[in-house]
Amino acid sequence: MNPPAAQSRLAYIDWMRGLACVLMFQTHCYDSWLNPSARQSTFFMYSQLGGTFPAPLFLFLAGISFALVTEKLWQKNLPPAQIAVTTIRRGAEIFGFGLLFRLQEFAISWGWAPISDLFRVDILNTIGLSMILMGAMCWIVGSLWSGLKRTVGAPSLPRSVRQGWETMPRTALVLAAIATSLAISLLTPLLWTTWRPSFLPWPVESYINGVHNLGTPQPWLFPIFPWTAFAFAGLAVGFLLQSPWSRARGASPFLWLGGAGVVLILLSRWFDRMSFQLYPVYDYWHTSPNFFLLRVGMLGMILAGCYVWCRWGLAQWGFSPLILLGQESLLVYWVHIEFVYGRVSILPKHSQSIRGATLGLLTITLAMLGLAWLRRNSRKWLARLRRPISSAGDVHIPN
Repeated sequence: MNPPAAQSRLAYIDWMRGLACVLMFQTHCYDSWLNPSARQSTFFMYSQLGGTFPAPLFLFLAGISFALVTEKLWQKNLPPAQIAVTTIRRGAEIFGFGLLFRLQEFAISWGWAPISDLFRVDILNTIGLSMILMGAMCWIVGSLWSGLKRTVGAPSLPRSVRQGWETMPRTALVLAAIATSLAISLLTPLLWTTWRPSFLPWPVESYINGVHNLGTPQPWLFPIFPWTAFAFAGLAVGFLLQSPWSRARGASPFLWLGGAGVVLILLSRWFDRMSFQLYPVYDYWHTSPNFFLLRVGMLGMILAGCYVWCRWGLAQWGFSPLILLGQESLLVYWVHIEFVYGRVSILPKHSQSIRGATLGLLTITLAMLGLAWLRRNSRKWLARLRRPISSAGDVHIPN
């Protein structure tokens, strides 16, 4: 049995992903069901403010989980190219799920959904693309590292240096992930305004800045710029947390990340108040790198809180609904959309009071918990049936 510290290092990912699911449920339910007068309330404003967290959380956690998977593959002494093929293939699968989801939604909405909906850039598409890009970055860094080792020759180095030299290039990967994350964030304001690649067909440009077919970038979509920056930030954090130095210090690295989050939030506010602005068009809430810093800082604080809760709180004391939702996040995301926004919405759209929509939210949450429980236990039941034939294990890959 794994010690509590080791369990909490894995449970916090599922718990944090489950938190993202709950925030997603409330955002979608209130947005779909509240009547016009309720949509003017302060309650709705705070509900939608909470809705700014799920996408960054999912992408940030995709980066952390990607680092865990890459670390395991590296420890098997696989070459960088083979690691890249494995991880990029998984990203392509998620991207394919995103396309399939759009096709399903279009088919269900046949007759009133425009064909342009097939090309909408949604969160699944962006998670898949983020994983592909992270796999490519790790392959480049790993290949350069392997080539450098062959050129320099590790045996000629001092023993203390050689021990680190023979392991994965963690420091290089962390620095490359941070640099990529910052580059994406810094380029976003330009690619949304003065550097827009308008020469591209709109379905392609939409993956860069979320323009869709509406002529201007749309903040409700999830293009590469700026959203993949959260995945690369999570990738850097994941590699840091898996380092021997971090593992030897228990909870301290998580608390330091929480403290670093506070610093990033303060820096974000300080940069925003500066009279000098780097960009000709400044939009703090949608494209600004300052807002990106603030959200990464908040992700660091949430990460620290989730780890503390999973190690010393109630999250590990028996059944944890959020951990269960986090383990089946792809399924509950896929299913709940149709019961909130689709033709089989459980409540009439744009007609509910806050109380009515809240009861609908509770219903959706409990239904998704039940679905996740059935999915998890069906795997166990199938495993028992197949045990005499096969004992193959299942490795959780990030959603």
